[in-house]
Amino acid sequence: METTTFEVGGMTCGGCVSNLKGALEAVEGVTSVEAEVGKAVVHHEGACSGKMEAAIEGRGFTIGEPEFNWNDGPVWRQSANNTKWCLIGCSIGEFGTLAYYSYSGITSGLSMYSSMWYFYAILPLINGLATSVMLETGILMRGQMDFRSALSTAFGMSFISMLMMEIAMEITDLLFTNGELGMNPIAIPFMLLVGFLTPWPYNYWRLKKFGKACH
Repeated sequence: METTTFEVGGMTCGGCVSNLKGALEAVEGVTSVEAEVGKAVVHHEGACSGKMEAAIEGRGFTIGEPEFNWNDGPVWRQSANNTKWCLIGCSIGEFGTLAYYSYSGITSGLSMYSSMWYFYAILPLINGLATSVMLETGILMRGQMDFRSALSTAFGMSFISMLMMEIAMEITDLLFTNGELGMNPIAIPFMLLVGFLTPWPYNYWRLKKFGKACH
């Protein structure tokens, strides 16, 4: 039994993994394939390396790590979809917390940049991260993943991306409220736009470079 590992470029999602795996399993001599975004480990009994490479390239993928670039349309679309789900999850917790501040008046009268102001400013970020992880866990469980694995995967998503999104949205809201912690309804579309655009290039880079998505 032999094992051959390929670095595969041009993969962006689970569908690409299935496509690649099917192509390699059809090669004569291949017994099993372990595939993930960007990589394939082929177990075989003397299978021709040329045929395996041809099978990979025949599905539109490249062999070897491709040079990074910013003009990959499919990766932009996939990263936009990932960013969208991240935005939905983060917005639930952050918007809900800020709306509660406005409704209850709990943050009215706080001195800007005081210790309590910072406490209440950080709380929406924490709640946004929590709801984002909860949403992702639910989505993964719908995909037949057990709770523990789904939760672990959700926590493994890019917290950098989520934090960028959360901070950008809250700063945008603060510009509309003149520094008062609360929700200004007029700010909502701008918060969503800024929250989407801020981490999107980072999510593209992460997906293109490492084959990893925020969601």
